[in-house]
Amino acid sequence: MILTLNNVRKSYPTAEGTIEILKGIDFGVASGETVALTGESGSGKSTLLHLAGGLDRADCGAIVMDGDDLSKYSESKRAQYRRTKVGLIFQQFNLIPSLTVSANISFHAKLAQRHDGAWEKTLIEALGLQRYATRYPEQLSGGQQQRVAIGRTLAARPKLILADEPTGNLDEQTGDAVLDLMLDLASSAGSALLLVTHSTRLAARLDRTVHLRGGKIA
Repeated sequence: MILTLNNVRKSYPTAEGTIEILKGIDFGVASGETVALTGESGSGKSTLLHLAGGLDRADCGAIVMDGDDLSKYSESKRAQYRRTKVGLIFQQFNLIPSLTVSANISFHAKLAQRHDGAWEKTLIEALGLQRYATRYPEQLSGGQQQRVAIGRTLAARPKLILADEPTGNLDEQTGDAVLDLMLDLASSAGSALLLVTHSTRLAARLDRTVHLRGGKIA
């Protein structure tokens, strides 16, 4: 297993009191495996992704990524983890407005000291972005920006990709095409994929589906 969660719990304070979002999660993702994470809104899907991505800390339990327990990481080690071992894709593309398509795609790979010009060229071609390589994010459609975000994540060849509804803002045809590319390129990069989706149709295209209900694995 590249990622393992053991009895992971997470709660947040609210005006009405503390709400427990995750109530003892146990599951794992194998190297190279693609897993769909489904569940109703508020079931804890995004929270789980944020914990696995090192963006937040669990209240208790172990999150082990590539043999290391994230709970033992300092803030600087967690930042390094996000740069080098895990790739994050969200509905908000979070592209850097002042960088071209090509520079956005290579950005994280350079931070991780894994920049590979040949792989970047392969990604740009596979994502159909050759004509847009010198353009800036504001000059692109939503679907094109999402392709750039996927390319940026894959450029560093992360061991695990965490994607939160990456096609949620796209029409069905564009979303299908983007998922096709993500699966093909993740396979080429040797990356595992944990993808949050509300679509049972998209989930069926992955190796396995894990369903969250009320903060627990159903």
